[in-house]
Amino acid sequence: MRGSATDSPSAPGHRHLRRAAVPLAAAALLLPLFGAAPAQSAPDAPDRLQSAFAAASTEYHVPQSVLLAVSYLQSRWDSHGGAPSVSGGYGPMHLTDARTAIATTEHFADGTEDARGDGARPALVPRATVPADSTLPARLKTLPRAAELTGIPAARLRTDPAANVSGGAALLAAAQRQLGEPLSADPADWYGAVARFSGADDTATAAAYANDVYDVLRSGERRTTDAGQRVSLSAEPSLAPDTAQLARTGLRTAGDDGAECPKSVSCEWLPAAYAQFGDNDYGNHDLGDRPASQRIKYIVIHDTEGAWDGVLNLIQDPTYVSWNYTIRSTDGLIAQHVKAKDVAWHAGNWDVNARSIGIEHEGFLTDPDAWFTEAMYRSSARLVKYLSTRYGIPLDRQHVLGHDNVPGPTASSVPGMHTDPGPYWDWAHYFQLLGHPFKKTAGKQGGLVTIRPDYAANQPVYTGCETAGEPCAAHASSEVRLYSDHDVNAPLIKDIGLGKAPTADVNDLSSRVSTGQQYAVADRWGDWTAIWYLGQKAWFQNPSKHPAAVPAKGLVITPKDGLTSIPVYGRAYPEKAAYPAGVPVQSVVSLPYTIPAGQKYVVGDEMPGEYFYSVTFTPESHQVVQGKDLYYEIQYGHRVGFVRAADVTVGNSAG
Repeated sequence: MRGSATDSPSAPGHRHLRRAAVPLAAAALLLPLFGAAPAQSAPDAPDRLQSAFAAASTEYHVPQSVLLAVSYLQSRWDSHGGAPSVSGGYGPMHLTDARTAIATTEHFADGTEDARGDGARPALVPRATVPADSTLPARLKTLPRAAELTGIPAARLRTDPAANVSGGAALLAAAQRQLGEPLSADPADWYGAVARFSGADDTATAAAYANDVYDVLRSGERRTTDAGQRVSLSAEPSLAPDTAQLARTGLRTAGDDGAECPKSVSCEWLPAAYAQFGDNDYGNHDLGDRPASQRIKYIVIHDTEGAWDGVLNLIQDPTYVSWNYTIRSTDGLIAQHVKAKDVAWHAGNWDVNARSIGIEHEGFLTDPDAWFTEAMYRSSARLVKYLSTRYGIPLDRQHVLGHDNVPGPTASSVPGMHTDPGPYWDWAHYFQLLGHPFKKTAGKQGGLVTIRPDYAANQPVYTGCETAGEPCAAHASSEVRLYSDHDVNAPLIKDIGLGKAPTADVNDLSSRVSTGQQYAVADRWGDWTAIWYLGQKAWFQNPSKHPAAVPAKGLVITPKDGLTSIPVYGRAYPEKAAYPAGVPVQSVVSLPYTIPAGQKYVVGDEMPGEYFYSVTFTPESHQVVQGKDLYYEIQYGHRVGFVRAADVTVGNSAG
């Protein structure tokens, strides 16, 4: 949720130093695991993984199609070079090792960003502590159990995809036996075992997971993995699993507790604390009346930078901050904390908070080669589609923002804004799951581009995941680097709001564009394309054979004739005359950015100048102030920004 507070490696609590804060005992456990990757060897035959599924199926008497479908939901059959997922899961079957999940420095306790982002109320930057030796659930310890069942050493289960598949097959077979079910060759007979494999402790979450697996079985899948393995699963469209097995799993039954979620996911209500404390202070969100009082325009995607159980402890602390939902990595379980009508403190910008819903995803942005599970992506996509339909939120990158796309509300806040979910979040896959893939929408002269690199092949070098200045592990990325000229040796684009030279640091957003974002084309040169970005002409490599972007069309703004430049704002607040008596006027102060005459920027939305006044525990004085000034949300740099409609001319990108 709250990425790095600053890109300076010396900043307190900065994520570059996250592991340095882990107690020595935990660190001793972690070190051998991250050094467990095998030595480089000759590339595997492209069908080796498919053969491994067949062999494991024969050895453990689990239908091959069930193994393939479970693995697809866990990892999309990728092995990630033996590196752990955000929740400590390894390999195609996502076998978890509790030792990699030990993390006691929670991201929520780091940094200078005021998550509420409203200068009308003093900022809170609380320090939170999470027990270092808390008991970890069985869902985070499946790899040691697989080692017991198979006799395969844990190190091999982490690094050898074929062994990992065998471990997963052994776990499924053991779950089937525990249910008293035969090791049947019919995939329909394995519903209960698949539900247990999820690691969930309640029937709703386990069923949602098993239903996803059987959806994969019915539809079939085919892809080439990150290791170049060709894997396929034939479709079985008429497959009807024995769902009655769920009642015999022994899992607890979760009741309907009023959580606002689609029926297709598992969701629970775990309310954020709302209480008074201290000297007439309160937390950790504000009571509202959305969408009646104010439209919900945005969904903001975060990652927690903390483990599930510790994060849920924090949301129940009234002296802390809040967000609307958290999604668990291992099985996609959703917990709702703040109702959509109320305003959570999550994005560091009060204007965005007042118009948005924040969704946290269990994970760590800068873990070496970290990856997010397919179960979490799918659960999140279902939730976002539900929210989109319910509140009329368009499914595009102008309305589904990363926390790293939220602008600082004032000039002084810009360097402290956070950077999650980071360059490793797969926006292209996420929007495919949302049913809105990024496509070419114009010819070569369309005037705009939609950023869309090949996620797997796109692996720019980042630094600072573990140690400042040191390269991160190679990893697929959604982001493309920007230069001041059509040359990889040219200086990177500089963000004047950050007040420092641009770097390749994983948290430095100075010179990066992300999949799905749209920009106006400023120039072309061979295999290079230039866009208007932060008031500059920014270049990125875009060869026709391996494009990093596709042509697009849409609306753009440009400064009105006669203006040499116009200001850019971090929030769309109303003019002074709109404020009634008793509500302090909020200053409309521009950011340290401008748009020079002749430059064009993509329009995301038109919105009224609004301010949600809410500085008291009881809601009687709360009100939404709406002015006559209109603003356009634009894609200005890596983050969005706002311009006054009175300052700009709106036109078609090709005009």
